[in-house]
Amino acid sequence: MRVFGRSLPSLRLRRGKPPKAPDGTMPLMEHLHELRRRLFVATLGILLGTIVGFIWFGHGIPAIGLPSLSDILTAPYCAVPVTERVTFGATDECKLLATGPFSALELQLKSALIAGVVLSGPIWLYQLWAFVTPALYSKERKYAIIFVSAGAVLFATGAVLAYVVIREGLTVLLGFGGDATIAALSPDSYFSFLIAMIIIFGVSFELPLLLIMLNRIGVVRGAQLSKWRRYAIFGLTVFAGLIVPGNDPITMLALAVSLALLYEVSVQAAKLHDRRRRRDEAQSALSDDEATPLADLPTSTVSAGADTVVQPVAPATPVGPPRPVPARPARRAFDDLGDVT
Repeated sequence: MRVFGRSLPSLRLRRGKPPKAPDGTMPLMEHLHELRRRLFVATLGILLGTIVGFIWFGHGIPAIGLPSLSDILTAPYCAVPVTERVTFGATDECKLLATGPFSALELQLKSALIAGVVLSGPIWLYQLWAFVTPALYSKERKYAIIFVSAGAVLFATGAVLAYVVIREGLTVLLGFGGDATIAALSPDSYFSFLIAMIIIFGVSFELPLLLIMLNRIGVVRGAQLSKWRRYAIFGLTVFAGLIVPGNDPITMLALAVSLALLYEVSVQAAKLHDRRRRRDEAQSALSDDEATPLADLPTSTVSAGADTVVQPVAPATPVGPPRPVPARPARRAFDDLGDVT
């Protein structure tokens, strides 16, 4: 059967997925199709996580001790002393003040979106890794896994620290007015402040990862980082004072001290890597006809009673050139014709 001048088997072959090359290469259109598929799966995962976050915003799971997402987000604000914020009801309930008809809905949608990105992290991270990893060598994949894992841990650590210090920062900021003012934060302003603090702390905690990467590729040395320590700490302190949105001394001090400690960790890690690199370069610097130092030769142990003596193994005795072997005459194929006659 032919359709538009082509047989059905040929149409099936054209619609089928072409086989992959042995080396993993593929044409540009195949890359675009795979990218579209990866993005679709990642977006679907974020969408499902957002739906879970939207439901989680108003409902916790008391059976496992998990509070609602709204309680988690408003916990730093509710930890501020009652004298510094507005309370509602006879039981001094802690709630944000919605000043517009869509303030509560915007807060819930933003909270659900952030929760969806976090909850679906394994899905979209795997899709990103599956798209990038065919272009990497095995050694590059190992380094990529190490740096991505370390970056995720550092960002999470910074986010947790920001969540902890926000309480003290809000207490200081809301207490500047004294008895003349009392705070009633709107969902938009409070949520913007909370997210900004978490992102700033999380990204700032990537500093040691950046310095170690620069040291790995040979841009900076551990000795240089150690020499720049005093200026680096001063610059990090100024950076913490400028980047923190609240400009309160608590959060500024927490970020500055954390960055100084992380810088020192980067210095020590860079020095360790430099020592290992120098040792490897010294071992590989020997030419083919140069003898290895005596300290690097293998050793043997000789037992002498109760004591054990470690002695270096004697170097091998050179062997002379092989003796020449006399050539054997070729065997005659026939006997002498004279004898036959």
